[in-house]
Amino acid sequence: MTGKNPTACLLVIGNEVLSGRTRDANIQFLATGLGNLGIPLREVRIIPDVAETIIGTVNEVRRKFDYVFTTGGIGPTHDDITSECIAAAFGVPWEPHPVAWPRMEAAYKPGEFNAARQRMATMPRGASLIENAISVAPGFRLENVYVLAGVPKIMQSMFEWLAPSLVGGAKIESRAVHVIGLPEGVIAEGLAAVQARYPDLDIGSYPFYRAGGGGVALVAKGPDGEAAERAIAEVTELIRGFGKTPIAGEPPEV
Repeated sequence: MTGKNPTACLLVIGNEVLSGRTRDANIQFLATGLGNLGIPLREVRIIPDVAETIIGTVNEVRRKFDYVFTTGGIGPTHDDITSECIAAAFGVPWEPHPVAWPRMEAAYKPGEFNAARQRMATMPRGASLIENAISVAPGFRLENVYVLAGVPKIMQSMFEWLAPSLVGGAKIESRAVHVIGLPEGVIAEGLAAVQARYPDLDIGSYPFYRAGGGGVALVAKGPDGEAAERAIAEVTELIRGFGKTPIAGEPPEV
């Protein structure tokens, strides 16, 4: 992976996320962590626990992106079907993993490594394990697809274990300013002109609302920190042209 930064896609798998029963807490963590490695997260899809959807989506995105990450669906219950779907997507058997199976069997008392728990040690043939410091049940990798837990703390531990092995590019740098009392529609044309001058950056405007008045945050993001700095300098001058004083950085959270 040389030249341009490799790209990543995240598949959030689970009916509970789509129904609103569970609020996803993994997207921001992975987007930030991957960005720090120089692997921009270019697409996120939330899909149900439906075999044909998982199989079809995995096969689509693994050909389009350098890295594909999935979260959710690798627990012990009937609707945890991600692992077997990955096997089907790659056309390989779904079978007891030669390392995970005996290790998990040894972690339980005799008779407790039941059929449900055995599912967590059953993986596509050829999968390599993704470890974590919290659970004995691992995630796994098959080619460029990385299958992680949906539980945030376990997922984060898996990603921290995995991160040193991921090959990225230049770290994604971000520069920002924000301004109170200037609607984004007023600066949209000027902002588009700045974007046109910096095609390798992502330049965005993000309205925010506070009790004391609304405003907009302007962010330039990309692998070239100096270019992001120059772009934000131009945005700063654009804001001043409307008689407003920009404030460095993102607006504080409330």
